[in-house]
Amino acid sequence: MLFEVERSAAKVAPGVAHVPGYWSTPEQHAWVARFRDLARRANGTPFSMQRPQLASGGRMSVHMLNLGHYFDYDGYRYVDRKFGHTVPALPGALRQAAIDAVCRAAALAGELAPWAESYLPDMALVNYYPPGAKMGMHQDRYESTRAPIVSFSIGEEALFRIGGTENRNRPWDEVTLASGDLIVFGGPKRFAFHGVPEVRPGTAPEGCGLAQGRINVTVRQVFSG
Repeated sequence: MLFEVERSAAKVAPGVAHVPGYWSTPEQHAWVARFRDLARRANGTPFSMQRPQLASGGRMSVHMLNLGHYFDYDGYRYVDRKFGHTVPALPGALRQAAIDAVCRAAALAGELAPWAESYLPDMALVNYYPPGAKMGMHQDRYESTRAPIVSFSIGEEALFRIGGTENRNRPWDEVTLASGDLIVFGGPKRFAFHGVPEVRPGTAPEGCGLAQGRINVTVRQVFSG
């Protein structure tokens, strides 16, 4: 590229904040290594990184690793144990990163301010998008709190789309999420339909830890503190 478009931290919509380059390239690389290690440790258990099977019978195109709590698609609920195995713990460093992220986002979107001092994340989903994967419009509505969703991106660029709370229809707000970007949504957009209709091949920056595909880490507070 001859030049790069300046990207600034911004309020995308009420309750939605985007911070480009929130994680540095070395931080991204370190987190990718950490997530790979966690995935290896979970192999052979009910909580291994896998493409979840939906109630419709199909499978998602995204591979998921649950930390802290496990979202069980059999009953569409969060559990801590399954078949005698305990869910891998949420790393303390990731928990703190999400707390810090909410404080940063609240400075951009005032609707997030009530959570700046009270956010207690207890669960994360590590989502790996292999080439060709995408995420349909959906709501995160199985948590028992209205605490914001914190999302970190590593690897190839993705188009993030967020709409209203009633249905999947327009109008939407769309944001390009590059490697290292942070997006937080809550307040009036906490139960908004959102998804990733596009991941852009060949856009992962050198040194981020991924040669292809994308990792998206969504951190949330499932239960009241």
